[in-house]
Amino acid sequence: MASTFYNEILTDHNIRPGHKYKLDGANMVLEGVNPSCGDDILLQLKVENGIITDGAFVGDGCAVSQASCDIMLDMIIGKTTEEAKHLSGLFLKMIKGTVTEEELEELDEAGALQDVSHMPARVKCAVLGWHTMDEMFGEEEEKAKEKAKAKKNKA
Repeated sequence: MASTFYNEILTDHNIRPGHKYKLDGANMVLEGVNPSCGDDILLQLKVENGIITDGAFVGDGCAVSQASCDIMLDMIIGKTTEEAKHLSGLFLKMIKGTVTEEELEELDEAGALQDVSHMPARVKCAVLGWHTMDEMFGEEEEKAKEKAKAKKNKA
């Protein structure tokens, strides 16, 4: 039963992704690549005042990477960047097999990818969008720190 549910969610998000298109006006864009599988995505987000107001991706890859990225975007649009990072942490805990039942509930449809933790070849596919988002936010935080440091040095 769970396996069928997993397949239905993956298939639906892979065949009819709601967020796979070029996002005009994205102010955060980063490419994510999984060289072992050939997955390649360009994650595009609109972030205003710390809130993810829109998001999309383009690229190619296996069903797991494409569906996982689409599910991630479903979950993070409308959330703060902090909330999105929290969800990413839960998703990565789930993939590592250390998530609690309560945390798993927070992941909603992304929980359908829990079985990927038992498929080592698919783990990198499932986490590609999430890692790309984390890297994107990490780069943004570094830029903000450098900007603040430069401003302080001018004073």
